[in-house]
Amino acid sequence: MYDNDQRPARRVVITGLGTVSSIGLGVTAFLDGLRSGRSGVKPITAFDTTGFAHANGCEVTGFDPAEWIHRVDATELGRATQFSVAAARMAVADAGLTPEELRARRALVSVGTTDAESRDLDALVDVELREGPERLPATVVRRAQAGRLSTGIVRELALTDVEALTLPTACAAGNYAIGSGFDAIRGGEVEVALCGGADAVCRKTFAGFYRLGTIAPEVCQPFDKDRKGILTGEGAGILLMESLETARARGARIYAEVLGYGLNCDAHHPVAPDQDSLARCMRIAHRNAGVKPQDIDFISAHGTGTRANDVTEAGAIRQVFDAPPPTVSIKSMIGHSMGAASALASAACALALTEGFIPPTVNHHETDPECGLDCVPNVARSTELNVVQNNALAFAGNNAVLILGRHREAQ
Repeated sequence: MYDNDQRPARRVVITGLGTVSSIGLGVTAFLDGLRSGRSGVKPITAFDTTGFAHANGCEVTGFDPAEWIHRVDATELGRATQFSVAAARMAVADAGLTPEELRARRALVSVGTTDAESRDLDALVDVELREGPERLPATVVRRAQAGRLSTGIVRELALTDVEALTLPTACAAGNYAIGSGFDAIRGGEVEVALCGGADAVCRKTFAGFYRLGTIAPEVCQPFDKDRKGILTGEGAGILLMESLETARARGARIYAEVLGYGLNCDAHHPVAPDQDSLARCMRIAHRNAGVKPQDIDFISAHGTGTRANDVTEAGAIRQVFDAPPPTVSIKSMIGHSMGAASALASAACALALTEGFIPPTVNHHETDPECGLDCVPNVARSTELNVVQNNALAFAGNNAVLILGRHREAQ
């Protein structure tokens, strides 16, 4: 359990966003998709879906790695690493930093993931079974490593004074990575952090959720009484974070301030979330961020669209909030992008704070009374926001809750 009552002087802000998603590449397209309630759902093409009764997903389309990856041979990188590197490039450019300016700073690169390069591992297993281990392609073998999601960014940006981490805390990994960057900047260990998550659609994960009976046949409908499960997705979200002091000094645009976060791991069950544990994690996040439940203007929920997750998460929210704020799930639009999920949701929260709107929960017909939340159905809502909460849940009881605040300069 993370619990830190010491609050060093450094405040941490987000000044750059990089997003690779099924509803748009880059922050402008991603923002447009969030506002319009765009759906990224389409039939899966990443692997042969013969034998599955249904196989919709949220794949990234129109992605050309050469547009973003310039120093490293893109064929040396798996698809998830390509997403990670591209999103980092986007975040640096969006922050208004040149590569030379970035290299002059002490940095942290921290990327969360669920599957890493399991898409390549699927392909390698297929070759081994059909043709034997001696026919395994060496390039694919070399790139099928989780560590490359972070070291690929280091190589592409030619960073030298840097620490690179890949965090495998499954579907909460993006928030874990952002939290690690927050700690490093706040404590003065680094000057800048590129943090988030990345994953690519793969057969292994789709088949696993399919066997669990949690893949929706058509669309993802979080908090709807007729919800039928998740849709697997892919992408990357990378946030560029720095201290408020350095952001001010260079006149950077500030999307949001990272107020704090909370972590816990209950190890209650391999796959089922625990309501009391999630409620505790939210309270830890609030305490660490110095906010109260009534300060939260909306919650970006984990909101997978499964029967168990949505009821459990809603119950935990009602334990913590006397009057729950609007609670949405962008997985209704982009699917469950695994390790990228909470990172992309964090980017969505930062944009919501800056632009003054709450993204919708699309595909919504009737709210499940067991959930009983205002999920902002189908249409984005314009409103002034000051503090937002981003929930992330993962297998084995790994919970991570991030709190972001709107930054206002003193008058």
